Amino acid sequence: MNANKPASRPSFKSDLNRVDAHTVSAGEYDELPELTDGMLARAKVNKGGRPVSAHPRKLISLRLPVDVIERWKATGPGWQTRMAERLSQGH
Repeated sequence: MNANKPASRPSFKSDLNRVDAHTVSAGEYDELPELTDGMLARAKVNKGGRPVSAHPRKLISLRLPVDVIERWKATGPGWQTRMAERLSQGH
């Protein structure tokens, strides 16, 4: 989490309780257009999420002394990235 951004819940611009309470009537189905093969051909699936990294990281389990971890954590946010950069230098 970014230390400069306040943690707040996303707000919706809809009355979700009213939306959840709504029951769809048969007449509302008549307002919907017929689904055609052309519509399906233009459809695109958006999976969302993060893009695939060119340099993906691999999760491992590593046991380190508590004092080493605490010294890295004391350097502030981003300590894991800095530790990875230091380890990749080979010193």
